[in-house]
Formats: sequence, structure tokens, C-alpha cells
Amino acid sequence: MPLLRAPLADQAADALLERIRSGEWTLGEKLPGETTLAPQLGVGRSTVREAIRQLAGRGVLQSRQGAGVFVTALDAPEEWDAVLRRADILSVIEARIAIESEAAALAAARRTPAELRALRRTLDARGAAGADAGLEAHVDADTAFHRAVVAAAHNDILAELFDGFVPRLRQAMVEMLRLRPVADEAGDHDAHRALLDAIADHDAVAAARLSRDHLASLKERLS
Repeated sequence: MPLLRAPLADQAADALLERIRSGEWTLGEKLPGETTLAPQLGVGRSTVREAIRQLAGRGVLQSRQGAGVFVTALDAPEEWDAVLRRADILSVIEARIAIESEAAALAAARRTPAELRALRRTLDARGAAGADAGLEAHVDADTAFHRAVVAAAHNDILAELFDGFVPRLRQAMVEMLRLRPVADEAGDHDAHRALLDAIADHDAVAAARLSRDHLASLKERLS
């Protein structure tokens, strides 16, 4: 049936995606050509090309020069920002555990002297930004330390994932600390220092464990 609502390219992309989701084409399968798809969708070939470009941008299709268009995913992932906006803070902390414990282990193996100095600076700044500095300042200083750990892992994907959490995490942490202040700030800071020491000592096992334990205790406070 012809697609009547504008924009036609968006409608054509949705129709193609629905056919992929339904199993009409399997992963890795080549799509029919534009001359076949255009009359099926009730649009022109240029609209089909734009729809394919849209789905290629979303990782569902891939155009291969001289070979055609192939299915590279069976669904389009939801936008990352939308996922984070909907996620509850416990889910974010659980994801942080997975990301940061691995990042801590990698940091212990890969950190440079300059990165170790950066970790020490951010830890000192975190210690200076205690409760008297305000909740926002404390959360920002804490985040900067954890970001320095992730940076020392030398893994761009882990860093990008962590950075994606920051806006969602910041406000939630401020609100949580307002309702449930840290009972033992000195002990909490010591836990961060122990993590830095493990990274400094190239102890990947201890670094991963300390990172996981710290974030797991945070999760327990939220439960």
C-alpha cells in the first residue's frame, strides 16, 4: 500500500524496519534492489535510497559498493539518551559496576605516570570537596576521580559509556546524598584511596574488587 504520510522517507524506513523485525530478511541477507522495493513501498527510488541511508545510520543496514544493501542488525537500538532518561538509578549503578570494575583493572595494567598524577590530583580534590563544599561540588569531584580511573584504562568505549551516564547520574546522586548523607565520609574517602593505591601498584585484581565493592555498597544504600 502506498505510504501517504509525510515525510515519505521516514515512513519507508519504518516499513523496511518492520519487515526486518518480522523476519522477512535475516541477518546478513541482501535486500532487493530499489526497483523492487520502490513499488512495494509506494514511493520513488530516491525515497527508498533515503530510507536505506536512515537505516544505515541506525546500524540496521549497510550499503556495500557494487554488492548491494545488507541487513546488519535485526532492530534499531533505542537512542542512548532516551534509555538513560528512562533508567532508574539502580540500573545506572549496576551498569557502572560492570564498566568501572573492568576499567579499574585495565587502569592498573595500563596507567601512565601522568595518569597516576592525575588520579592523585582528583583524589585530593575529592577530599577537599567534603560536605562543607556543597553536595554538587562533592558529586562533581567524586565523578572527576572516577572519570580519571576510566581514562587511565585507555579504552575509548568504556570512557564514552561512562560519560553517557554522567548527566543522569549527577542529579540522582545529589538527591540521594541530600536524603541519605554518607555516614562515614573518611571511610568512604579511604575506599577511594585504596582503589588508587591498587592502580598505582598495578594490582588489577584488587582494583577491580575495590571498584566493585565501592559501587555495590552504593547500590545497597539505594535499595
